[in-house]
Amino acid sequence: MPINKTDSYSINYEPLPHGASGTEISFFSGTPDLVSLFESKTENRRLFVTDTNIASLDCMEQFVKQFGIQDTRVSGTGKCGNNVLIIINYGEENKTIETVLSIVKAALDAAFTRKDIFTGIGGGVVCDMTAFAASIYKRGARAEFVPTTLLAMVDAAVGGKTGCDFDDYKNMIGSFFPVENLYVFPAFVNYQSHDQFRSGFGEAVKTALLFNRQLFEDISRNRDKISARDPEFIYKMIRLCVEAKAKIVEEDLMEKNRRMLLNLGHTFGHALETCAGLGKINHGDAVVWGMARALELSRNLGLCSESYVAEVFSLFSFFGWETGPESKVFKGPGKLLEAMRRDKKNSSNEIRVILQKGLEDSVITEVTDAEILKVLE
Repeated sequence: MPINKTDSYSINYEPLPHGASGTEISFFSGTPDLVSLFESKTENRRLFVTDTNIASLDCMEQFVKQFGIQDTRVSGTGKCGNNVLIIINYGEENKTIETVLSIVKAALDAAFTRKDIFTGIGGGVVCDMTAFAASIYKRGARAEFVPTTLLAMVDAAVGGKTGCDFDDYKNMIGSFFPVENLYVFPAFVNYQSHDQFRSGFGEAVKTALLFNRQLFEDISRNRDKISARDPEFIYKMIRLCVEAKAKIVEEDLMEKNRRMLLNLGHTFGHALETCAGLGKINHGDAVVWGMARALELSRNLGLCSESYVAEVFSLFSFFGWETGPESKVFKGPGKLLEAMRRDKKNSSNEIRVILQKGLEDSVITEVTDAEILKVLE
């Protein structure tokens, strides 16, 4: 049965030396069916990249079997006609330059050209590495995504950032390389664990705080629907997050000014991920903890009210997120501060952070070590 495309959205970029000039985002209803999605797309060869977690899902069984891969629990490579599937090991700890180069080698071994397409099927880790591999393969092949996590759908797969971790620091190697197509099946969220779903939901809340008051209010009023993963509400949330990020990316793809707002919570959050050990805490959980620290810092600096902080903290707590200065995965303000200093977004001796005056009212600023330590102790 043909899959049902329910909606689409286009992003157009400023002229770029690398990557697509625009991204076509297509939304599909029903159970994810990648066999049907790609059976008519025969004009170019594809190098499909996924991980052991996604490859093992029931909805992926027929797709993976085409490539002659019998054991999806281990990494491996298979071929179907002119197309290749590479399965990499699951997890943030595998988001390394070595894994990126293994994707490049698979393309090279199959004699792929720059006109062929690297297709990432997975969460942010898979998508980031697939597009990064495409960006460096023969100085730039083509790329597209099938995001399979809520985190990737609302944030990671949208916007052209690629890369991998290095020396225990998040995304220290990478490029800006927009993909041509994004195929979104919201039903993939039904296959996620509670922690994985909550991780993606954290990024959705971030988007609401930054750009969409109505979405924040809808989230606050529909907590039970979110917990139950109500299909209609989840689709609406994903669509609104995509629209918000697409607008920012069109304005500032290279993160020179306004796109920096999307890093709300990330300077604190990335430092926590680094200090705890990459993969020890879900990215969304780290970002929400980081947003809590940013909100407390905003209040300390007189930017926002106590009532605003309390309102947002109440929502965080309802969904089980930490809001206190110490995280259960790492306690050590000095080391956190050191990791924050190494954040790639800093451009001076002070630390750049995103702070808030209220809903849809954020500022990009730099703060001192003393101000940071006050909200970490």
